[in-house]
Amino acid sequence: MLTYPVVLTRDDNGTLLATCPDLPEVTSYGETAEAAVRQARNAIEEAIAARLDAWEPVPEGTDGAVQATLSTLLTLKVTLYRTLWEQGKTRADLMRLLGWKRTQVDRLFDPNHATQLDQFDAAFAALGKGIDVAQTDLTSFLAR
Repeated sequence: MLTYPVVLTRDDNGTLLATCPDLPEVTSYGETAEAAVRQARNAIEEAIAARLDAWEPVPEGTDGAVQATLSTLLTLKVTLYRTLWEQGKTRADLMRLLGWKRTQVDRLFDPNHATQLDQFDAAFAALGKGIDVAQTDLTSFLAR
């Protein structure tokens, strides 16, 4: 799953300011560290959604003491997006490869659409790729 660093800074009003160095547009806050990270995760997902919609690069997440983990669905959408980008292809190219309508392909990249896994399988296969699924032990990850 994709993770992005969150920097927490005590604000002058007692709240915690949450920013993400990889996505400068992300600024959020929370009363507690947990709330600030949760709000930062939402802001990170919105920033990525805007980049997907504008067909702009989505940066890799870097390491940090505090990390926000994105959903599996958004991770798949970003991975497909990056694969298309790396191959120099567009959504129209993917549409032709799959024989799908534009709206079907657009949904693959829409963070608010609950895309089915078989659609991702088809899209990655059309690009000569596959999906590997691995289970992660979150106890050591959450301790970071």
